[in-house]
This record gives sequence, structure tokens and C-alpha cells, in this order.
Amino acid sequence: MSELAELCVRPLCEVAELIARRALSPVELTKAELSRIEALDKKLHSYLLVTADLALAQARRAEQEIAAGGYRGKLHGMPVAVKDLVHMKEVPTTCASTILRGFRPGYDAAVIEKLGAAGAVILGKLNLTEFALYGYHPEYEYPRNPWNLDYWAGASSSGSGVATAAGLCFASLGTDTGGSIRFPSAACGIVGIKPTFGKVSRYGVFPLADTLDHVGPMTRTVADAAAMLSVLEGRDERDPTTRSDLRADYEAALGKGVRGLRIGLDRSYCTTDTDPRMSEVAFRAAEQFAGLGAEIVEVHAQALNDVCLPWLATCAVDTLVHHKEFYPSRAADYGPVFRAWLEYASRVTAAAYARGEVMRQTTRALFEKIFTEADCLLCPAMAAPPQSQFRPDQVMPPEELARLIRFAGPSNYTGSPSITVPNGFTAEGLPTAMQLIGRHGDEATLIRAAAAYERATDWHLRRPPLQVEKG
Repeated sequence: MSELAELCVRPLCEVAELIARRALSPVELTKAELSRIEALDKKLHSYLLVTADLALAQARRAEQEIAAGGYRGKLHGMPVAVKDLVHMKEVPTTCASTILRGFRPGYDAAVIEKLGAAGAVILGKLNLTEFALYGYHPEYEYPRNPWNLDYWAGASSSGSGVATAAGLCFASLGTDTGGSIRFPSAACGIVGIKPTFGKVSRYGVFPLADTLDHVGPMTRTVADAAAMLSVLEGRDERDPTTRSDLRADYEAALGKGVRGLRIGLDRSYCTTDTDPRMSEVAFRAAEQFAGLGAEIVEVHAQALNDVCLPWLATCAVDTLVHHKEFYPSRAADYGPVFRAWLEYASRVTAAAYARGEVMRQTTRALFEKIFTEADCLLCPAMAAPPQSQFRPDQVMPPEELARLIRFAGPSNYTGSPSITVPNGFTAEGLPTAMQLIGRHGDEATLIRAAAAYERATDWHLRRPPLQVEKG
């Protein structure tokens, strides 16, 4: 059992090889994960619901299929988990709100169908901020950062970040409207991909803001994220915004290296109103990229600082549309943060929303210009502040929220793909991270660059200091 416990914190692709060779039982691996969740999640609160019976049934099916020679690929028999706004048939979806108490969807989300077709084992539904904004409903425990329980675990996909970093699943699904895959990935020291808008179907995923939402993988390595994305992506007629991209060879991208790749950097953009520690590690990463053979190109990205206030109007109005069944008739049932957000949304004018759409087009044009000069853009993610500075029920003024998402929001506005990768640790022992942003549909270049950086460093090999109590 000690060997199985050790496997729980290893990369998905590494452990998948053992399953492919029939040197590891999916059933035993799933039991080890369920035991680890039981031992650790009492203090981490990353899961809202553990679907143990379902997971064991899926693991037994996977084991039988693999034994019969029907191995489907790297996710077959691998325990993963999903954010609790992703619908699973007859399994509760709460969005971490009392508003949806008792709701059991009658169908699976497209991403659940994809995971099922790949033979994945689904351990349960992961915790999140109420309806995927930034605050928690007071009736729900909030996830704790596994590196230090007194520090922030990120925004709405926080349960996904915590569970993945702590070895309570091998990979997870998150959603991202203004940074909610990338913030918890950064805070918890894991890899997160916010794909191009429409790369992954959102059918059966409860929306925060339809024109800004993305679904993507959160994993412990770049290779694991690439394996997840290759399963999740693809056209889905039930989500008319999905893309019809030709399938990229992410496996090949992982080993290409960065020689000849142009990486854009705007030092002013990376330092303005930014934690100096985040800027410093981003610049250090740029030097490492240069040492690996990439060309660091000076670009002008300062105008991205103007994006996030207009983003607020777009996001707020999109949110209000999806809550017309509940707001204002059930306003008192929301937690203070989400209720305040809907109140703000009800005051947004048509002119403000229109200005936001103009800013969206302007930002797309800016990214297009940057990507004529560079193949991707490097910028910081963000540091994990102490939880005392980011209370679970703290209502932020719009200007403060805009400042929080300054490096994340622009690529939600444009739908550009982004990957977050660990790139160091603070003096307090908390992970730091950076982002790479790319052209629409070009996740392969981001995976190429991130994998090369990961091979040259060891940040992704470090694990939170968690002790599984015996007895």
C-alpha cells in the first residue's frame, strides 16, 4: 500500500504506463486514491462529493477491458475528478451554492462523455467558489492550499487545484472566465491550460459568462495536461461555439524544444502594479528560455492593462442572463459575494456592455499584432496571498477585481489559449508561476515551450508537505 500511496502523487502519464503494461490494477489505484482522499481531504476540503461506488465500478470495467486487450490510451483506468459545475447524469451539481440544492442533471456534459470514452475513472465533484466567481457561499467550506493551509488556493477552480496538487486525483477539470484555471494552478504549483475559446465543448457545464468561459485540464505536468486536452477537445454540435481545428500532435510538441521559438516579453507590462517576486521569476524564466535556444522578443503589451474594467461589465451581464430564474426572486439564498455581483450586474448599462465589446475587438487586434512578432507571450501569473487578505466571503470593489485578473482576463476576452506553469517558490514556501499566451488554436506551441522549460527545471517535481495520518 505504501507503493500505491507514492504513486498517487506521480504524474498521470508515468502511472498510465504501468496500467498499460498491466503492472498496476486500476481498481487498486482507485482504492488508494479514495483512501488518500479520506485521510487528507478533511482538512483540504477539495471535494464536495466523492463518487466512490461509481469510481470503483468504472475502475473494474477499465481493468476488465485492459485485460482483454482493449487499452484505450493514457486516461484508461486513471482516477480524475471534475469541478462541481460539470453535469454528470443523476449526480448532484451544486456549483457550491444552496440555490441548486437537490439538482441532479439528467445527462452528462460533453467533457464527461469524453472522459468516459477514454476510460477515465471519475472520483467525484470538486469544490469551487459559488457559481465560479471568486467568493464562497457561507454554508460551504472553502478549499485550503496544500502548501500552507493559511494561504489562498486560487479562485473558482480552487478545489481542482488543491486536489491535483495534493495527489487526490491525477488530473482535474477546471473552468476559466477570468483566470480560474490559472490562479489555482499558480497558487497550488501545478500546470493549467485554458484552451482557445471553443476548443473544448461547454455543453453541460453551468456557465458563469457564456462569452468568456473556457473548460480545461489541470495536472501536475505539461505532458499530463497535453494528454487530457487531446481527449477533451473537438467539435460538438450541441455547443455551437466549438471549433473544428485539425487535431494537433501534442505528443510531438512535448519533445521539440524551443530553439528558434520567439517568446514575447514586455518588461513594463510584467512589472506595473505587480508583486516584484512574480516579475522576477518571469524574467528569470525568460533567461532560461534564451539559454535553451529561444529568442526573447521585445513586444508592447501595456495596453492590456486597460482590458479588465470593461471585462467586468461583459462578465456581469452574461452572468445575470443565466440567473434570471433565481435573481432577484431568491437573492437572499446567494452568498454575499455572488449576491453583490448580481446587484452590480443589474446596474451595468447597455453603453458599458457595448464599450466592453469594443474593447474585446481592440484586444484581439493587439494580440494579433504581438503574434506577428512573437510565437507566444510570457507574463507572470500571481502569488498566493495569505487567506487573511482574501477572505472567503470578502466582497471586492470592481476596481480591485479588475486588478486581480490583469494578467488573466485579457486572454478570456480574446479567447486566446494560455498555459500556467510553476517557475519557483517564495521565501514562505509557496509556489510561483508564469503564463504563456498564444495564437488561437495553437496550444501545441504553448505545450512545446512549457515542456521545454519543465525539462530544464525541477519545480514540477516538488510536492506539498502533506502527511497521511495512520490509524
